[in-house]
Amino acid sequence: MNKLLLENELRSNEYPGRGIVVGRTPDGLHAVIAYFIMGRSVNSRNRIFVFTDNGEGIRTQAFDESKLSDPSLIIYSPVKVLGNYTIVTNGDQTDTIYDMLRDGKTFEQALATREFEPDGPNYTPRISSILDIDNGGFNYSMSILKSNNGNLDACNRYTFNYENPVGGEGHFIHTYMHDGNPLPSFEGEPKLVDIKNDMDEFAECIWNSLNEENKVSLFIRYINIKDNSQIRSKIFNKMGEHLM
Repeated sequence: MNKLLLENELRSNEYPGRGIVVGRTPDGLHAVIAYFIMGRSVNSRNRIFVFTDNGEGIRTQAFDESKLSDPSLIIYSPVKVLGNYTIVTNGDQTDTIYDMLRDGKTFEQALATREFEPDGPNYTPRISSILDIDNGGFNYSMSILKSNNGNLDACNRYTFNYENPVGGEGHFIHTYMHDGNPLPSFEGEPKLVDIKNDMDEFAECIWNSLNEENKVSLFIRYINIKDNSQIRSKIFNKMGEHLM
């Protein structure tokens, strides 16, 4: 698989929807997470990311509560941390994964209880990732749950596992192939993309490459693989201030 420039992938697609990037910096020192959301409707665009009280995770919230018409599917916690695990998803399956991991279940077992979003005719895929960082080791998995070409009676489930990822490489999965009506679900395995050593540079690269009209928010995090208590995170919101 050829490694793609993430900025080119984003600039060439005006509506990839929601996207997750996970990888490792070229110097091998940091695990990298990026999660972005986009929107076409007033309800979808009326959102920001905020850090949770403990600073470990993030949640979405309405920028203007008076304009929030339907909180379902748009208000959730995209990122949660449980011990050595960092969970990143595009919906409330974050909570499912967190709760079942805490009960001794696996990432795959948790997602076996969920399926794509009930937002016909799009039936938006649920995309999820989990990072396991422990004693200098780093592995991650990605998942997509999607309808069978719009058939709501069939859920196609795919999980991709990456052990000891190579420096400078990451994987990118997003909900939609491109804009459309209905929106076509992502196809194939996660795309192999480049990762940068500098978090601020990588964050700006992603944010500035997202379609200006449709982008809503971006979260990025760099985790020191040898000491996962050393974490840097940043939020970009189209509405409101960027948050460190």
